[in-house]
Amino acid sequence: MTLNPKSLLGFAFAAADLLIEVTSDGEISVALGAGEALAGSTDQDLKGARLADFVAAEDRQLVAVLLGGLEEGRRGGPVVVRLHSQSGDSHRAASLSAFRLPGHGGAVSCVLSRASPPRAPGPHGLHDRASFEGAAIALMAHAGERGLDIDLALVELAGFEAVAAVAGEPEASDMRAHLAAVMRAESYAGASAAQIGDDRFALLRESGESGETLASRIGRLLDLPPEQDVQPVVRALCADPDIAADQMLKAIRYAMDDFVRVGAKPSPPATLAEAFEMSVAQTLNQVASLGRRVEAKDFALFYQPVVNLDGPVSLHHYEALIRFGDQGAPFPMIRMAEEMDLVCALDAAVVDKALDKLARTPGLTLAVNLSGRSISKDAFLSQIKGRIMSYPQLRGRLMFELTESAAVADLDAADRRLQTLRALGCEICLDDFGAGASSLAYLHRLGVDVVKIDGAFIRELEHDSRGAAFIGQLVRMCGEMKIATLAEMVETQLVEDVVRKAGVHMGQGWLYGAAAREPVPFPLPLPLPTAPPARRRGAVDSWG
Repeated sequence: MTLNPKSLLGFAFAAADLLIEVTSDGEISVALGAGEALAGSTDQDLKGARLADFVAAEDRQLVAVLLGGLEEGRRGGPVVVRLHSQSGDSHRAASLSAFRLPGHGGAVSCVLSRASPPRAPGPHGLHDRASFEGAAIALMAHAGERGLDIDLALVELAGFEAVAAVAGEPEASDMRAHLAAVMRAESYAGASAAQIGDDRFALLRESGESGETLASRIGRLLDLPPEQDVQPVVRALCADPDIAADQMLKAIRYAMDDFVRVGAKPSPPATLAEAFEMSVAQTLNQVASLGRRVEAKDFALFYQPVVNLDGPVSLHHYEALIRFGDQGAPFPMIRMAEEMDLVCALDAAVVDKALDKLARTPGLTLAVNLSGRSISKDAFLSQIKGRIMSYPQLRGRLMFELTESAAVADLDAADRRLQTLRALGCEICLDDFGAGASSLAYLHRLGVDVVKIDGAFIRELEHDSRGAAFIGQLVRMCGEMKIATLAEMVETQLVEDVVRKAGVHMGQGWLYGAAAREPVPFPLPLPLPTAPPARRRGAVDSWG
């Protein structure tokens, strides 16, 4: 059966809004369809123009990489890109797919369809690990609705960051932006690539291509000099359509954990189904190990100062932060404790250690974290009430910070338990205010003494005047409720000046000291350091 050109054109427009052909030097040679609606120019005006001129600056490198990586007979995309128009409309976006026809002088055939503007998940359009996990299941479901099989590709580029560091700026930033464009171009919809560690990346992509082929193309697109010896290595894991969404997420987490630990060298699992099975076995072992550690109190408390800001900087109390062995951030262990119903035992063990420390250290005041799951149980309250009452000499020296890592379902019942703790002389602090969706409900329904403002608001105050206004309004609202305020992640003198001006009562952060194994003697007032200790920008000392 032979189709006439009109039929072919009809089928094309059934799947797209604009058809264009781009020459090997990037000029549009053919444009048919809704050019004005998509790009703000008529089809005739598009001819002879450069495709890059109609793509928003932040996505031009992505498009260049997508087209540049096409071999003859290969399709690329779809990727969602933001479009630039002569009218300055920044809300246009299109889904772009491309095909390089063999024997056609290097020209690329492209189809564009209207799409919603993509949300930039992070620098250069790459997800971090947390946002990648959140988006992965939705992206895989989106692909499944279209009959596409999706794989997880884990890409290691050992030595890339070292090469970029040697290159210096601005070359290093350009190298990272180009690498991000390569990863996005190889990912499903151009929106499912993440950096999950040093020189380690994860991306979701359509099935059907080996890891070796992908690694070869990534190396060609990066085009680094051979003497720099940065060779991409890819571990590809096939998805199983029979795995449930929650199991898929566990499998992806396990695979990424294994990848960050050992890299992309050949090792199991080979499929996400195998990864899930290995994840279950690993989780059971970890739960058993965590249970033993909690029972034996096999963890340490580190202490970070919290200071008064009402006058000269002076010590108010220390927050006791849990640490497991040589691990860094304890959040994975805390999350496991909450999910596996071990957090009440963990919180009780922390209270035990804190009370023992208080009894041995006259004049010390400590704040410990309290999970929403723990405060939701009467048995937990009875347990720690008895322990607190056995130390009457410590009244007023133990505080609790209620976290939102686990939601509180019955706020009225939780408040009754919190008031019992307050009656025992324990102040209650609402932790990470503003980070969770329930913060205002907690503030409205729970009787607390202190609100700790989430560090995500505080650390941006140097550059965000609206943030300062928000903090000021929050302080005034808390003041009307007779609630003190505490700003975490105070890292610079400028940020301290802003929170002081807003009326915040207390501060915590690297400006005043890091968490240490022992409460560091604190001069009154504290001589402020000229610069915060070197560390990863935006990190926060916390239990999770």
